[in-house]
Amino acid sequence: MSPAEPLIQLRGITKTYGSGTAAFLALKGIDLDIAAGEFVAVMGPSGSGKSTVMNLIGCLDTPTSGEYRFSDVPVHSLNRDQRALLRRRHLGFVFQGFNLLARTSAQENVELPLLYRGLGRAERHAAARAALAEVGLAGWEHHGPAELSGGQQQRVAIARAIVSRPTVLLADEPTGNLDSARGIEIMELLTRLNTEQGITVLMVTHEPEMAAFARRIVRFRDGRVESDQRQAAHAEPPLETGHAPAITPSAQEA
Repeated sequence: MSPAEPLIQLRGITKTYGSGTAAFLALKGIDLDIAAGEFVAVMGPSGSGKSTVMNLIGCLDTPTSGEYRFSDVPVHSLNRDQRALLRRRHLGFVFQGFNLLARTSAQENVELPLLYRGLGRAERHAAARAALAEVGLAGWEHHGPAELSGGQQQRVAIARAIVSRPTVLLADEPTGNLDSARGIEIMELLTRLNTEQGITVLMVTHEPEMAAFARRIVRFRDGRVESDQRQAAHAEPPLETGHAPAITPSAQEA
C-alpha cells in the first residue's frame, strides 16, 4: 500500500438482506476512505446502515456488491478462511455488552484471542498482563466479571481487543452501558490508544459527547453517507500515524 492510499477503502458498497418483495437494501452504494491512524465516529439513526458497514469492515459480513480494500487487499474477493485470517491478525472488536466469559478471570478473557492464535501459555500470560496494565487494570488479573464494575469490564474487553496488537479497533457503542463518567474514562482510553499507539479507531455511537472525542464524524442516513466532517480532537495528534503492514492472507494460514 502506498502512503497515499487509505487503509480502508469502500467503493460502491451495497448490502441487501432478503430477496424478492421482502428484500431490504441496507447500504445503497457507500464510498468511504479511512486512513491509518484516524479516529472516526460513525453516527446515524437506527436503520441508517452504520452497524451494517461496521460489520462489513470487520469481516463479519460481506457486501452484496462493490469493493472493499484493506491495506490494498481486495477483501470482497477473499474466501471465508482468508477473511477470518485478516480479522484475527488486524482487527480488534469492542462491543456495548462487553461479551466477557462470566466464570473466567480478566486475564483468561484477555488471553482468548492469543489462544486462538496458538501462542504458548507463558507468552499468553505475559501479553494479557501487559494489555490489562495498559488499560489501568494491573492487579485485577484474577478478578472475574462479577467482581468488576461496568467500566472495568469494558476495560477488560478493550484489553482483549488490543492484546493481539490490531491495526484497527472497531468499537460498537462502547459506552452504551456505562454512566457518563465511566463513558468518558473509556473514551479517554480509546483516545490514548489512538494517539500513543497509532491504532486506527472506528467507533459507532449515538452519543454526541462521546463522538466529540473523535477527529472525524461520518453520519449515515437511509443507507448512505449523509455527511463526513473533521473536527478538533480532545488530545494532541500522534507524531506518526499508524501504518498498515503488508498482508497477503491465504486460506492455508487460517
